[in-house]
Amino acid sequence: MAASFSFDVVSDFDRQELVNVVDQMRRDIGQRYDLKDSNTELELEENCLVITTASDMTLKAVEDVLLQKATKRNLSLKIFDFQQPESSSGNRVRQMVVLRKGLTQEISKKLSKAVRDELKKVTVSIQGESIRITGKSKDDLQAAIGVLREREKDIDVPIQFENYR
Repeated sequence: MAASFSFDVVSDFDRQELVNVVDQMRRDIGQRYDLKDSNTELELEENCLVITTASDMTLKAVEDVLLQKATKRNLSLKIFDFQQPESSSGNRVRQMVVLRKGLTQEISKKLSKAVRDELKKVTVSIQGESIRITGKSKDDLQAAIGVLREREKDIDVPIQFENYR
């Protein structure tokens, strides 16, 4: 019986690292001179982050802090989908930052087609919000990972490889 190897392609992020980023941001905002009196509020919900602050200028500074802290914590910046800022009560500005997680059907099809076109020795199957790639050789799977790494810059979500066996 021939051995079969596989791995999964997923799009996910470390939730605890995101919680740590938000905690660090709260501390930074309380200490920075330009943000101290802006009464900035950060609410981390299940699949979004809500930023409420005094003005567009402070909102831009808070976004910069978010991106900086996320980079230091090894979170991909592709997980953040900044929505259009909207005015809130009392001359304040609110912005929702949607957290991207999971591969959409469209992205899954695009990635699986790219792998199938370049490599004939692997089998690609879409399984909900992930893709399973199976092959008879680990070298074929490494080649598939190489193809996916090249395609990652063309899509707007980060991808990771799991269950390599």
